[in-house]
Amino acid sequence: MTQANPPSSPQSAYFIDDHSEDAIVRRTLAAIVDNEPGVLARVVGLFSARGYNIESLTVAEVDNKAHQSRITIVTSGTVQIIAQIKAQLERLVPVARVVDITTSPAGLERELALIKVSAATGSDERVEAMRLSEIFRARVLDVTLESFIFEVTGGSSKIDQFIELMEPLGLIQVSRTGVLSIQRGLPE
Repeated sequence: MTQANPPSSPQSAYFIDDHSEDAIVRRTLAAIVDNEPGVLARVVGLFSARGYNIESLTVAEVDNKAHQSRITIVTSGTVQIIAQIKAQLERLVPVARVVDITTSPAGLERELALIKVSAATGSDERVEAMRLSEIFRARVLDVTLESFIFEVTGGSSKIDQFIELMEPLGLIQVSRTGVLSIQRGLPE
C-alpha cells in the first residue's frame, strides 16, 4: 500500500507556495504633516515603539502659508506591515495624508550623494574616475591633488552602483541626503 503525499507537499500538483505576503518589500512613504514642534518625534516614535526600521528619513517644509512639511520615510517590511504603518501614520493627528510613492504610478524618487575619491593613487585611476563620472552624469564639485568630490543624483540603486565602482579607485567618504519623493501631475 502506497502512502499519498499530503496536500502541502511540494510533490503535489495542488501545492501552491504563496508567500508573497511574507516577502519583505521596501517602500517610500511621503507624509504631509503640520509643521509644529514634536511632529517628527511622534512619527519616529511610532516606528520605534513597534520595532519598525527607518532606512531613510528626510523632512522639509513644503508650504509656508499652510505650515506643512513633508516627511519622506523609506522602510521595509511585509505588505501587511507596510499597510499597518501607513494606517497608523494616517491616524496621527498632525498628519494630513500619507502616500506610498513606491506603488504610485506617478511617483518619483531621487537621492543626492557627495562622494570623495582619492586622486593621488595614479593617473590611470584618475582617468577612470573621471570616465565613470561622465557615464553616471556625476558633477565634479572639487578637484585637488589628493581627491575629487563628485555630486551624483538619481535613484538609490544608481548611487549604490557609482559608489561600488569608486571603491577600487580610492573611495574616501560618502555623504547621502536620503530619498526625496514627489508625484507627477496634480496632487490627489
